Amino acid sequence: MKFLSNVLAVILGLMIFSVISFILFAGLITFSTAEEKVTISDNTVLHINLENIVLVERTSEDNIDLSSFGPIPAAYKIGLANVKKAIRTAKGNDNIKGIYLQAGTVMANPAALTELRNELIDFKESGKFIVSYSELYSEGGYFLSSAASEIYLNPMGGLEFNGLSSEVLFFKGLLEKLEIEPVIFRVGEYKSAVEPFILDQMSDANRLQTESFLGDLNNYMIRQVAESRDLEYDTLKEANDQMLVREPQDAADLGLVDGVWYDDQVKDLLREKLGLEADAEITTINITGINKTAKTKNLTASNRIAVIVAEGEIVSGEVKGTISSEVFAREIKKARMDDDIKAIVLRVNSPGGSVLASEVIWREMDEARKVKPVIASMSSLAASGGYYIAAPADTIVAQPNTITGSIGIFGMWFNAEGLLNNKLGITTDVAKTGEFSDFMNPTRQLSEVEKNIIQKQIESGYDTFLTRVANGRKMSKDAVKEVASGRVWSGLQAKENGLVDVLGGLDDAIQIAASKANIGEDYRVLYYPKQKTIFEQIMTELGTDIEARYMHYRFGESYRLLEKIENIQQMKGIHARLPFDVVLK
Repeated sequence: MKFLSNVLAVILGLMIFSVISFILFAGLITFSTAEEKVTISDNTVLHINLENIVLVERTSEDNIDLSSFGPIPAAYKIGLANVKKAIRTAKGNDNIKGIYLQAGTVMANPAALTELRNELIDFKESGKFIVSYSELYSEGGYFLSSAASEIYLNPMGGLEFNGLSSEVLFFKGLLEKLEIEPVIFRVGEYKSAVEPFILDQMSDANRLQTESFLGDLNNYMIRQVAESRDLEYDTLKEANDQMLVREPQDAADLGLVDGVWYDDQVKDLLREKLGLEADAEITTINITGINKTAKTKNLTASNRIAVIVAEGEIVSGEVKGTISSEVFAREIKKARMDDDIKAIVLRVNSPGGSVLASEVIWREMDEARKVKPVIASMSSLAASGGYYIAAPADTIVAQPNTITGSIGIFGMWFNAEGLLNNKLGITTDVAKTGEFSDFMNPTRQLSEVEKNIIQKQIESGYDTFLTRVANGRKMSKDAVKEVASGRVWSGLQAKENGLVDVLGGLDDAIQIAASKANIGEDYRVLYYPKQKTIFEQIMTELGTDIEARYMHYRFGESYRLLEKIENIQQMKGIHARLPFDVVLK
């Protein structure tokens, strides 16, 4: 009883805290979003603060940057498109003299960072400065910040420069202790999404593919840093392999940063660049402020290019926060039927998911390409089902460090008979009208006939997947098989083996779409599906935050394992998914 009262007290406390936070937060938003004409005075610096910010494809069309308000109830997300828009607007405004970048701990995957980094390089080439400063630089944060003209690190800070790793959780031991038997169905030597349930370490094939694409991503990062910092690749490769940056001064000695400075020293540098006197106030503007001054390109253009942003797991039906088959099939069909939309760009950031849902989306993509240009732009992830839905595109565009491929499918079933009978003392019995009336009953072992039925379904699904890719890529099925079998590739590798046509970002995909539609520069870009308002986003974040806080309170760090189990429970049917959740560190 005491435990229950404690639980209720925690939940009530979280709810009260969240409601109060929301009221205060909403007040700040109302204040910050009040209609006002923003003017940029001379000698202004664009302040891009991405510390501890999650970079996603899109956020609310309200285009709010709340990072300047400090900590907020849940992890704050900002759209890649919004940050790029701010940088471009700053480049074209003569009153903006440079950028003050704080992005040492930005949370984003490599391809998204590459796209943003290229935008910073383009800004720098206009002759304006970029000064980067952080107390701590993660691997990704430094990769982004290395585009700056000058980089500074706190004397007591740190810079991570030791390569990439990918860690996989294995549940075989747990399932054995619980007497739960996993039964696996898959096609493809590299389709290793099922390995955590049947092995206690990576298979040789999985280790090979993982080390291969990680090495490709890491080498790309090192080459880009070497070029931006005018350093020797071999020197940086050795420093990266041996983790030679162990103290802040090591980073300076290797040329990775320009100085080991404090914040006030960096501010003095900014004053010097702006021609200000000591202790003079530095005029800055943030992402939201400068984007309010941005002009929409070709606002009255009758020609439109639809960018349909598909981010998350691929699932059937209509599920928020995912690539739902009903929602995205509907959006693609609407774009196909709209005569004003001359081309479609599908922006994919997904590890895959349901084969059935992928097929539903594929169908609409295939229908759309019959009447207008359809281009696929791959962000950080476009693997398994993510590749499936991109396959019909006329042209596939990916970054060199995109993670893609993984053309293969799998199915999973769990026999819980041992758990029920031996651990919990529960027995079951069944009455049925036919031999297969209780097909795939989780309270007993599968028969060999049932296993054969499921395996044939998996093989049929794989053959369909190969056919979709072969037709879309204009390759033979045998040629697709050579690069399939569930193997994961970097964007650079995918380009070499024919799975990708062009290396580049979303803007390159949009330009290709315009070219194929023969509309020149006379077009306007529209994004779909329609985004939530900022208030709807905050309410969603607050609800998620309450649940996460309680789960963490109740189960400690073990709650992440429970999240995995919950995700498994939501999996239905045959899946085409990346072999793991990608967390590079």
